[in-house]
Amino acid sequence: MNRSALLFLLTLGLGACHKEADTAKEEPTATKQFFLPNQTLKELAFDTVRLEPMRSEQSYSGQVTTNGDKTANVVPLVGGVVEDLRVELGDHVTKGQVLAVVRSGEIADVQNQNSNAGTDLAIAKKNLSVAEDQFKAGLAAERDVVLAREELRKAQSNLGKTNKQLGIYGVDRSGHYTIKAPISGFITDKDVTENMQYTTSSVDKFFTIADLDQVWVLANVFEADIDKVKVGYQADITTLSYPDKHFTGVVDKVFNVLDPESKALKVRIKLPNPGYLLKPEMYAQVRILNTGTQKGLAVPSNSVVFDKDQNFVLVYKSQKEVDTRPVTVTKTVGNVSYVTGDLKPGEVIITRNQLLVYDELND
Repeated sequence: MNRSALLFLLTLGLGACHKEADTAKEEPTATKQFFLPNQTLKELAFDTVRLEPMRSEQSYSGQVTTNGDKTANVVPLVGGVVEDLRVELGDHVTKGQVLAVVRSGEIADVQNQNSNAGTDLAIAKKNLSVAEDQFKAGLAAERDVVLAREELRKAQSNLGKTNKQLGIYGVDRSGHYTIKAPISGFITDKDVTENMQYTTSSVDKFFTIADLDQVWVLANVFEADIDKVKVGYQADITTLSYPDKHFTGVVDKVFNVLDPESKALKVRIKLPNPGYLLKPEMYAQVRILNTGTQKGLAVPSNSVVFDKDQNFVLVYKSQKEVDTRPVTVTKTVGNVSYVTGDLKPGEVIITRNQLLVYDELND
């Protein structure tokens, strides 16, 4: 065998050896299998794909107001001078609590009338007794008895009238007019000061008391969205003061009058107010939710991975098997995304730290 042929065969042999060696090195990589360690599994969270009615959502601006059905204006019934003011703006009061004490000339007049009426009643009773005795003795006519009885009835009526007036005014023994809280709640408006002199025509009210256990939110609905908001729809409320806290209420009234300037329709949402966190006049962001009849595949919005202009979810089957499924997000409402793709209701998906698994699968 000549030298050229020997070199050729040696070259072929070395090439074959190198190929076998390279193949041997590549075999461990080719046989490597995916597996989720138990520690990684503890860091993940899971949920299921659900087929549910699709919700819609509209966002509007709004304002917190007191519940008008549980708000009362305290109006003085008579004029006078405020001698004792016992509450301040923002105070909580209970029904029947004394808010202010007033010295009133009008009350003094009623008291005088009441005293005179009492005297008149005593005289009328005495006159009737005398007339009846004289009638029995034949010294008076029956007409005198009838007139005496009529005078007694008038005296009783006058006394009863002044007693009712004093009762309505809440007059104490010293003759002062006591203003009391008609309901329990917070003083949300105050238009009275100590030693203020007033007449009933010079003031509209002294206080406004509101029960803030339940409040209203008035949302401004755009004219184009009027047909998307109806009584009974759920509403999610957030405020600047508590941006991460969500308050849930229900649309209980849709007003039928548009604001002439903003062309917005007022919608009222009634909601509980635990801890009195919501204050009247607060700005609110309102999301009104409506559940339709059409159903769609729903997944938690935080389960969706966006990569290479495509959305994916990770379907968990076992520690050895996790599928990367492409999906199309049709819309997201709150923390729920409605998707289309190769998914089935009931399949388990990863909702937390799924990027760790996605990177491992797609490296």
